[in-house]
Amino acid sequence: MDHIVHYDPALPDSAPSPCFVVDIQRLRSNLETLEEVQRTTGCKILCALKGFAMHSVFPILSESLAGVCASGPHEALLGAEYFGKEVHVYAPAFTREDIEEIAPIAHHVTFNSFAQFEAHRDALLRSGRAISRGLRVNPAYSEVEVSLYDPCAPGSRLGIPVEAFDGQSLEGVDGFHFHALCEQNADTFERVLDAFESRFGKWLPELKWVNFGGGHHITSPQYDRECLVSALSQFRARYPHLEVYLEPGEAIAINTGVLRATVLDVVHNERAIAILDVSATCHMPDTLEMPYRPEIYGAGLPGERKWNYQLGGLSCLAGDVIGDYSFDEPLKPGNRIHFLDMAHYTMVKTTTFNGIKHPSIVTWDPVDERLEVVREFDYQDYKNRLS
Repeated sequence: MDHIVHYDPALPDSAPSPCFVVDIQRLRSNLETLEEVQRTTGCKILCALKGFAMHSVFPILSESLAGVCASGPHEALLGAEYFGKEVHVYAPAFTREDIEEIAPIAHHVTFNSFAQFEAHRDALLRSGRAISRGLRVNPAYSEVEVSLYDPCAPGSRLGIPVEAFDGQSLEGVDGFHFHALCEQNADTFERVLDAFESRFGKWLPELKWVNFGGGHHITSPQYDRECLVSALSQFRARYPHLEVYLEPGEAIAINTGVLRATVLDVVHNERAIAILDVSATCHMPDTLEMPYRPEIYGAGLPGERKWNYQLGGLSCLAGDVIGDYSFDEPLKPGNRIHFLDMAHYTMVKTTTFNGIKHPSIVTWDPVDERLEVVREFDYQDYKNRLS
């Protein structure tokens, strides 16, 4: 993945294995970039909890960001409890119980259809709180290459198409939300924004806010922040009455974390296969879903270095394979492996399938060389997910 900055994790031997490690200084560096975007454009940036929900570092995030966006009651409750700022909630559909849970804590609630808006509008009004209500719209344009992650693909269930606005009233609607990006640059955002305005621009004078969703790769080294700032500034000049939100998840934690693993065994079956104490399906599911090949510090492509291995996971799933890599030295039990860029869309998607132990969660501050094991997991964590 071309946005990865190659760096030596330089972790002390006391770091457990397996573990997710978040580098506090790298996290602060990303936040400084996001702060600058907020200052220069006047927009507000939220942390998308679906991508990064490590609440032990929420006090650091809340120094820079306006709040969180949640995909349902549990994420909303987490944001309200640990972040302490704005809580925005969107889901493809809400139950009555969902609304009862989020009404005491949400600042914005966005609905995926006019029917959902009508079904739950009165319940939000009865809460006695000034909860802003929005609609998710579908700009019918995206450049996402993997269909699994394309919210604007033909036939998508996500967002209201402009045709569905015929005959509908926007009374009580405060804002529009759209999401059409996935790890993409600002030029793509400009084209999506054009599509959004061409379809929904006539209603913008009636609104109070817009939310341009996530997928903005703002803190990636390749990202064109000047282009983003220009696009946002021009939009705000056209609609000065609108408050503008972005809700990146990945941009919060790009290049901040690693997954530390250990080689447990090396077996041979037509090739050398290293068995690790982590699992693709349990701990790095995107390697199977997208799929993609995670980068490893000190390793290369097959054949690039002298010793070649397939890296396999610890579960009984036959396809629990992380990928093929080459190394300068032969692997043996006890060797450490560091998978790069593993802070986002990893911890939030892990499972305890097969009863495999969840990696510990660790923070590392290279300035004072402070390693803190924030959370360890055991049998009770596995058992309490079941009944």
